[in-house]
Amino acid sequence: MLTVEIAVRIALFGYSSVGAAAFHTLRAMGETPAAVFTHAPPPGEMVWFEPVADLARASGVPVRIASAESPRGRACYEDDLRALAPDVVLSAYFRALLPPEALRIPPLGAFNLHGSLLPRYRGRAPVNWVLANGETETGMTLHWMTEAPDAGDIAAQVRLEIGPDETAPELQRRLDLAAADLLREMLPRIAAGTAPREPQDPAKASYFGRRRPEDGRFEWTWPAARIHNLVRAVTRPYPGAFALDPEGTTRVWRTRRVAPDRQGPRLGPGQILVLDLGPRRPVIAGTGDGLLELLDWEREPRSRPEAQNT
Repeated sequence: MLTVEIAVRIALFGYSSVGAAAFHTLRAMGETPAAVFTHAPPPGEMVWFEPVADLARASGVPVRIASAESPRGRACYEDDLRALAPDVVLSAYFRALLPPEALRIPPLGAFNLHGSLLPRYRGRAPVNWVLANGETETGMTLHWMTEAPDAGDIAAQVRLEIGPDETAPELQRRLDLAAADLLREMLPRIAAGTAPREPQDPAKASYFGRRRPEDGRFEWTWPAARIHNLVRAVTRPYPGAFALDPEGTTRVWRTRRVAPDRQGPRLGPGQILVLDLGPRRPVIAGTGDGLLELLDWEREPRSRPEAQNT
């Protein structure tokens, strides 16, 4: 594939798989970021993606490990950017808002890649939220950055249909590819100063915050579709969906809806029937409105305190 020399000075603020996709795409286009700003993984976070810091260092690109929470860390962005004098700021899943002063530094603008069809699903963890909410469509948006999160004018979008059984890692891989497509399409226009600006409609906006492991808890009384959607939203590498009972935890990693004409035995919410005793051990579970097949699951007995001598 032929590359076109664009020759713009880019400061990349990146994290996670979209940050890695942005770095790889810029390099494939013949662009080397002037610097990369990224985060150290928070304690306990599973790093399932290529760390942007490692990619940058391997290419000789200066790396700044920034704090997502520290006010001083945010204030330093302005000083660093003034010293770098970038033409463009590109954010790709960077977890902190850039201060307004920093956004005014690049003469060609500051842009952000966001994994939803803005103005819907502004905020954190959009791939998980769209699946948990049973959406059938999402996408990747490149937008102009403003002081408000994910609220700037839209430069371009890629729309993606969501499969009924598609999981978060499967959908994220397609979103990474969509991010790369947007950069290949729009970076020449950004460099030429002709990137589109379509204002977002505030009336259509929705915002979702970060997700925590405890948000994976479900109740067997929920409808089967709701449980199924949560399971595929938080399956590996995320912490997983789980239900609690007095004896322990049932953690579910993959499910399949049981069609109405295959409902078979009547099971109450949380009742589980083993279909055979082979190595796969498929089971079906009762929910609030029907049956759900558990394709990958595990049982975690509740830990009990050891007996003590008195």
